[in-house]
Amino acid sequence: MTEEDEHTPWWRDRAILLPVASGMFLLIGLILEWFIPGAGLVATVLFWASLLLGASQFVPGALTGLVTRGKLGIGLLMTISAIGAVLLGFIEEAAALAFLYSIAEALEDKAMDKARSGLRALLALIPSAATIIAAHGATRTVQVEDLIPGDVLRLAAGERLATDGVVQSGRSSLDTSAITGESIPVEVGPGDAVLAGSINTTGALEVEATAAGTDNSLTTVVELVEQAQNDKGQRARIADRLARPLVPGVLILAVLVAVIGSLFGDPGVWIERALVVLVAASPCALAISVPVTVVSAIGAASKFGVVIKSGAAFERLGGIRHLALDKTGTLTRNQPTVAQVLTTENASQADVLGWAAALEAHSTHPLASAITAATPQAPAAQQVDEAAGQGMTGVVDGVRIAVGSPRWLFPGPLATQIEDLENKGMTVVIVHRDDQPVGAVGVRDELRPETPQVIASLAAEGFGITMLTGDNTRTATALAHEAGIADVRAELRPEDKARAVADLHERGPVAMIGDGINDAPALASADIGIAMGAKGSDAAIESADVAFTGDDLRLIPRALHHARRGRAIINQNIVLSLAIIIVLLPLAITGVLGLAAVVLVHEVAEVIVITNGLRAARTKHPDLNPVATATVPTDEDAHGKTRVY
Repeated sequence: MTEEDEHTPWWRDRAILLPVASGMFLLIGLILEWFIPGAGLVATVLFWASLLLGASQFVPGALTGLVTRGKLGIGLLMTISAIGAVLLGFIEEAAALAFLYSIAEALEDKAMDKARSGLRALLALIPSAATIIAAHGATRTVQVEDLIPGDVLRLAAGERLATDGVVQSGRSSLDTSAITGESIPVEVGPGDAVLAGSINTTGALEVEATAAGTDNSLTTVVELVEQAQNDKGQRARIADRLARPLVPGVLILAVLVAVIGSLFGDPGVWIERALVVLVAASPCALAISVPVTVVSAIGAASKFGVVIKSGAAFERLGGIRHLALDKTGTLTRNQPTVAQVLTTENASQADVLGWAAALEAHSTHPLASAITAATPQAPAAQQVDEAAGQGMTGVVDGVRIAVGSPRWLFPGPLATQIEDLENKGMTVVIVHRDDQPVGAVGVRDELRPETPQVIASLAAEGFGITMLTGDNTRTATALAHEAGIADVRAELRPEDKARAVADLHERGPVAMIGDGINDAPALASADIGIAMGAKGSDAAIESADVAFTGDDLRLIPRALHHARRGRAIINQNIVLSLAIIIVLLPLAITGVLGLAAVVLVHEVAEVIVITNGLRAARTKHPDLNPVATATVPTDEDAHGKTRVY
């Protein structure tokens, strides 16, 4: 489907107009037949028109699926039933079957159709051209598809790396959030491996390519997603799985009734009964009630912020047993903030934050944004100089100040406390005053306030929970402990996440919840992929089966409960539909019920299951208490006033 198709109004959508026209012809034909004497021929013509219009929506697909793929689905059973009704001369009943099935399918498709922009968002991360260093230090620009291993790329600040490589010279910080999910840039220097799609935040780098421009870690992600989506697209829905044994069984039964009955009785009578058997075995209630239930449930889910892309996805969502969650942007806010401030005896927390913010105001580094946000009234700094990948120096109120990594600045008496902060998953910035350590600032992407509550609620209900993240093991373990998650898998690349999801599938149906491009393969390969939040990447949303329009994690248990309830209603309708078939078959074989009676029973059953299916529109959600406001570090200044960071 194209984007233009998605936005076509229903009154111009052929897939809706044909079933609607089928229903109109059927209704007008019934009115003429019931209330206008002598209009039988016109009514019959209208019934034929209704039958052909409705059947055109599923008969070709059913026959094509049977011939090309050997697919035995509900559409084929409905086709057989309609043919049986026509052969018995009941055009009106055949038209009713065709209309009801075609309109139910059309409504479900319309409710869930979504234009897929594919994986353009992923490929957009690769620049179209790159600067390479030629002989004698000269540079030239080449197209990314012309890059080969061994080329040396020059990567300026703000540029995105075109392919995988190893840093030859220079130091900088790389924003790898789109690739690995780490919210805080990674410091790199000579000898460090770097990934395609990473953004250079500060100093210039020279990188030797280790992969071609069209065959790197990012293009591998695209291939993984495409393959996973293709595999998932082959999974049959519940109704179609039931149809596989039902179709050949019904056909064999009808043939046996006709042949064996003809051997011992009037062939005309038994052939008619065989045709009635075909109609009796028609899964009308099943075919209609499942789409009605799904449409009702999906419509209700969208009202509380959960967008479900297909009926098959909704059915699978109700059977999820294990949840794999990304860390950055899913369990956390994806917004680094100041979590803790250390000081020596020579400075207060306010002093340390102020000095750090004065220098960081001149940097675009995400850590700088976190520190300056914590101290909006920072003093001015002069003579500021930044050493890429290490830190900054400058003069504040006539005093020499330096801020930077513990690997660059001596931690002094704060060494033990800094190590403790790093063990808690924080990135630490040390502050020097006149070449002496006076404090340190711990920055971390904090958990969403509702995370521990939601994890505890899901665990109590028996869901297995695993954290999958590209972040470092120390940070991931610290945050997982706070969230209440015992199973943590860290330092995963996109393909590693996909493999982890496959491993988890052995424990039962798995849902992957994430928001980044690095989550796309795992989202696509999971039984259900859930894209978290309106700010999630386009690639994550396109790869997922379910998308949350909000960022509140409490949508997870609510969506799961809603889907479980909808799946239960679907199962009720399936049981009722199969029970009707089981009861009708012997009655049709023995001649107790004729075609008219069989069709009447089916129509009554359809009303019952449709009414039951509409119950899925009612939403219920778990009783989760309001989330307390997250606490932030405070400090009392020299005047006894409390500062909030």
